Amino acid sequence: MVQINDELLARLEKLSMIEVDPSKRAEIEADLNKFLEFVEVLDELDLSGVELSYIHEEQSAPLRKDEPALDPTISSEILKKAPKTIDNYFVVPKIIE
Repeated sequence: MVQINDELLARLEKLSMIEVDPSKRAEIEADLNKFLEFVEVLDELDLSGVELSYIHEEQSAPLRKDEPALDPTISSEILKKAPKTIDNYFVVPKIIE
């Protein structure tokens, strides 16, 4: 079984672009190892008599044709639901200084 250690946790931090507080590293490693133990238990289940279901292409929901259409009422309907608009544009708070 794979064990989460400092080296692997550092790699996970880099890949996920998060930083783990040094004071919580041991706790997080322990939690991740518990999770891996749980998954290992699931791998031991005998699923030989269980029928797995998945959707075949023939069983999927029918799709509509992707055809462009011009409906002049769409923009007005969308803008009606916006909290604030000016001249057919959404007004949003400034987020970049």
